[in-house]
Amino acid sequence: MAVPSSTLETIVVSGEQPGPGLWKVSKDDHVLWILGTLGPLPRKMSWVSKDIDATIAGSQQVILGPSANFSIKGGMLRGLFLLPSLIGARNNPGNEKLVDVVPAGLYARWSVLKRKYIGEDRGIEQRRPIFAAQELYVEAIRQSALSLDDSIGKAIRKSARRSKVEVVEPRIELRIESPGSAVKQFKKTALDDLDCFAKTMSRLETDIEAMKLRANAWALGDIEALQSMPYTDQMQACADAMLKASVVEQQGLGDLRKRLADTWLEAVGKALRGNRSTFAVLPLRHLLSDDGLLARLRALGYQVEAPE
Repeated sequence: MAVPSSTLETIVVSGEQPGPGLWKVSKDDHVLWILGTLGPLPRKMSWVSKDIDATIAGSQQVILGPSANFSIKGGMLRGLFLLPSLIGARNNPGNEKLVDVVPAGLYARWSVLKRKYIGEDRGIEQRRPIFAAQELYVEAIRQSALSLDDSIGKAIRKSARRSKVEVVEPRIELRIESPGSAVKQFKKTALDDLDCFAKTMSRLETDIEAMKLRANAWALGDIEALQSMPYTDQMQACADAMLKASVVEQQGLGDLRKRLADTWLEAVGKALRGNRSTFAVLPLRHLLSDDGLLARLRALGYQVEAPE
């Protein structure tokens, strides 16, 4: 008797996999090759591509995705979502718990997912919704044979070192001035993060198996399959919740997303003017969406060709 397809668990590939092909961006005789990255990916996958190694070896630079460094007195870190950890402000203001700040129906959904992936940890109930959701998401990914580790970035760096190719990291350096007052204000400020929380619950309720399918499709280089499986990226809503916080805007970080995009485009433009060949990596969403960085390169007059 055949087993209904709805009961079959998605198998996550392991071993050596080639990953997707490269997007080609060109102008005159200068070319930029872009690898689209995806997360999460299969935990046990070893990514190997002789074609990409050869492309990197034949390039003058490797350009990584854009990033931001945040620093205050006593520490530095990379990534917007780690900032509250640095300043000790991950918990709700006024000692409120999740049950106090999340609508009852949404909290009930959280409770089901928390029991499934975390268990009876009570400390997480003190977290702001955005950070509770983040911890839950990370644990769910870990238990699903997937990984959020930047294994592709590590492989790209290793290949560049092996071929003695310069690695360029488009990065914005940001310093939080008057950190004492910023900490006090952030601890008292509620974040508009219920949309982030709700979208994270929805993704974990409906998208885990699809995440595995996307991971498999990426590992096998199946761009058509990836395009056929769109999803709501909760990270966009979570980043918006952080960037729209008044204390973040007061620190001049409200336009961070635009500044990161402009920083990457500036590095790429310089490379396309000066290098015969350049290799770059970008999250796949920037290559497949109508408003991503690839679309901006096309609008700037570069010729863009998708992988076959």
